[in-house]
Amino acid sequence: MNLSLSPLPLIVGLALAGAIFYLVRRNHLHGPYAAGWLALAAVIIVVSIWPRSIDWASQLVGIYYPPILVSMLAIAALLLKSLVGDLERSQQERSLRRLSQKLAILENELERLKRGEALPPASHDDPD
Repeated sequence: MNLSLSPLPLIVGLALAGAIFYLVRRNHLHGPYAAGWLALAAVIIVVSIWPRSIDWASQLVGIYYPPILVSMLAIAALLLKSLVGDLERSQQERSLRRLSQKLAILENELERLKRGEALPPASHDDPD
């Protein structure tokens, strides 16, 4: 592979990596998310140092117009990011619903205790 440095993408890749490390250090971005962004920064840096790597990878997978490979990978990454976001949001909604139900039960029991009513025996059938 021929080594030819492209300064702008290299600067972008290094700035992205630096920003990710800064956000992780400040505890604004957590591990699994940081790994994906650092992988993207690494790809940008590698492509900025070896621009012909895109041509090589395109030929390897049988794509004859190299920019299409970059576009396809970008679209696939966006779709994957969207799917992961939906999965996480679904899990958070499920957890929030369970917490809301537990809070309602506890509030009901507190009101009964304030009124002096007897509480039913505690059930230990909690699936969590």
